[in-house]
Amino acid sequence: MTRERMLGRLFLVPAPLDFGCNESSDLQDTLPLGSLKQAAGLSNWICENAKSTRAYLKRVDAVLPLCCPIQQMTLVELPRSVHKKGDHSGDFDARHLLQPALAGSDIGLISEAGIPAVADPGSSVVRAAHDLGITVCPLVGPVSLLLALATSGLNGQSFAFVGYLPQDPVARGGRIRELEALALRTGQTQIFIETPYRNLVLLQALLHNLQPNTRLAVSSGLTLARSACASQIISKWKLAPAPLDNDTPAVFAIGR
Repeated sequence: MTRERMLGRLFLVPAPLDFGCNESSDLQDTLPLGSLKQAAGLSNWICENAKSTRAYLKRVDAVLPLCCPIQQMTLVELPRSVHKKGDHSGDFDARHLLQPALAGSDIGLISEAGIPAVADPGSSVVRAAHDLGITVCPLVGPVSLLLALATSGLNGQSFAFVGYLPQDPVARGGRIRELEALALRTGQTQIFIETPYRNLVLLQALLHNLQPNTRLAVSSGLTLARSACASQIISKWKLAPAPLDNDTPAVFAIGR
């Protein structure tokens, strides 16, 4: 038996986009049966938060029986430092988290919403898997950034996700104008997110700093029953801003 066949695999398991929302979506409406089936068959997990992962697995179990009781599963949380600083720069060595795969067992990597390692921690685990010769298997599920881009009417051929903007008002305004200049000069859509309770603050900063003819798209509550998306130039946003609350995760995008 070859070494590759002896190793377990790392599955990138999607989660619904309703984390932290007042309403939840039906898993079967947002996740393919194949993804749910694979998730139900895993007993080793690397996650952001063990509590929210257990809640997710209970929802999966309501659709497809889990391979074993949740209490018998191994759930390992990424370090708190990874949550605060991110793990995209390559500073965190996650190889020790993949011991079950080295012993032949499959592992699931999951974030609290969407696909792990995209606008969420997890890239360090994926890098470590590649370095150790472990096969990485992405499962199909919702990605808020791509859903928001598709509904924006902005350039979907060239785009960049830039994460969070600064919280300091002066630095945030400067960053907004910098991203706008890049978008207008190159045509590249600039996508960013914010913690829900700062949605309205960010929206007001965008309306204050962006030029009248720059297009701003905002999507919130994606895949939920009350999902909303709006895309219009700033001058029109100022006349009648689309509803946006401080409780629902949102994705912002600007372009020409």
